[in-house]
Amino acid sequence: MYIVLTAMLALNVSSDVLDGFTQVEEGLNRSNDNVAQRNEDIYNKLVAFTEQNPDKGTIWLNKATEVREVTAQLYQYVDSLKRQIVVAADGEDADPNNIENRDDLEAASVVMLAPGNNEGERLRTAIDNYRGYISSLMIDSLKRTNIEHALSTAPVKIKGSIGTQKWEEAKFENQPVVAAVTLLAKLQNDIRYAEGEALSALLAGVDAGDVRVNELNAFVIPQSRLVMRGGAYQANIVLAAVDTTQRPAIYINGAKLNNNRGIYELVTGSTGTFSYNGYLEVPRPDGTMMRHDFSSEYTVIEPSATVSATMMNVLYAGIDNPISISVPGVANNQVTATMTNGSLTRSGDNWIARPSAVGKDAVVTVTANMDGRSQTVATTTFRVRKLPDPTPFIAYKDAQGNDERYKGSKPFPKTLLLQSSGLEAAIDDGLLNTKFTVISFETVFFDSMGNAIPEVSDGANFSQRQKDQFRRLSRGKRFYISRVKAKGPDGTTRDLSPMEVIVN
Repeated sequence: MYIVLTAMLALNVSSDVLDGFTQVEEGLNRSNDNVAQRNEDIYNKLVAFTEQNPDKGTIWLNKATEVREVTAQLYQYVDSLKRQIVVAADGEDADPNNIENRDDLEAASVVMLAPGNNEGERLRTAIDNYRGYISSLMIDSLKRTNIEHALSTAPVKIKGSIGTQKWEEAKFENQPVVAAVTLLAKLQNDIRYAEGEALSALLAGVDAGDVRVNELNAFVIPQSRLVMRGGAYQANIVLAAVDTTQRPAIYINGAKLNNNRGIYELVTGSTGTFSYNGYLEVPRPDGTMMRHDFSSEYTVIEPSATVSATMMNVLYAGIDNPISISVPGVANNQVTATMTNGSLTRSGDNWIARPSAVGKDAVVTVTANMDGRSQTVATTTFRVRKLPDPTPFIAYKDAQGNDERYKGSKPFPKTLLLQSSGLEAAIDDGLLNTKFTVISFETVFFDSMGNAIPEVSDGANFSQRQKDQFRRLSRGKRFYISRVKAKGPDGTTRDLSPMEVIVN
């Protein structure tokens, strides 16, 4: 029954229809040859451009070469399917250009749909992959849509039914050999069309990133406008091309610049080195945006002026002398310093100098790292002196609870004297504020006959005998504190001047 039905179907395909398919197939083959030649010309233009400008053209030529290779593989695969169908109809000696059994209704189904071969499904997968690949190269959305439509392998709706049929079944099931070959020739024509559109897009892409300009300006961009003696001045001298009718959009740290002149300005609030980054968006002729990233940094220093009295370049031996060292235009972490006759160490943004020998100068040498080079920028000589003698005093608190110091020669309340524990000594001239340790002292009282009564302290504290003498003192009486010995932070022991205490 199947053989009889096939024969009856074959009789229904007239020779005129078969001739029509043959003519269409021949026309498609000629069209394919013409499109292939056009694609070859486009590719050759890209080759010629790349030979003249390899840096600009190589990336596009490589993509075009890949397009041709992928297209050739698919085109040849479709060619092989045409031959397989014709061989299935006419035998091994078949000629696809001269088909004998043009009305054979089984050959196409056997090759394209039979479970053993199933070339139709493979062809659909190959077309899907090719369509996705070519579409990814197309910037023009309309051309991309045309290619996706031309190479569509979507299921086909069956007439008179709500169901759909696979693409390969709709194309090749119960199709005469000549019709199947013609359909494959049409597919090859669509493949050549897609190849040509992709090559044209790649050729256009060579100049798509070019920005049209109408103004050229020369700019000098220095690495720094502040250069110290011995440092290197370096600047980039560039030719800038701009389009005054279409300024780029500039974004810095994610925010759009509020002017179209490319001027970035901000008020600095703290010192240090700060960095920023951003990008420019420049419109291409095809309407897309081209992005250029950039980054830079700047250093903020304190405004400063150096005023110094040359006769007062003094450091005191044996103690920590805080000094300030800065180099205008150079960050603090790029500044180093050394000192002779002692040690010099960094303490935050300041330095601590500790000379060792009195009477020998201390020389501070400052070095800065500028433009990657270490350079000596200053040498300063300090005289090293011994700490001056401190002043002895009795510490007490006033009525408001503030710390005060009684240094003698004026009335002092007896109650405060009795509350005091002993004697202290310090340099408190507002500059050094250096504390000494009192080792011992004496108090000298006078009796009614004018005889001196000395009493020895208990180290830095008043002894009990001294406190007893304080209690016997009446208003207006006075006594003296003498033979005061105190040791300073420099390790030396000093004999201090006596002080007169008047009891109020």
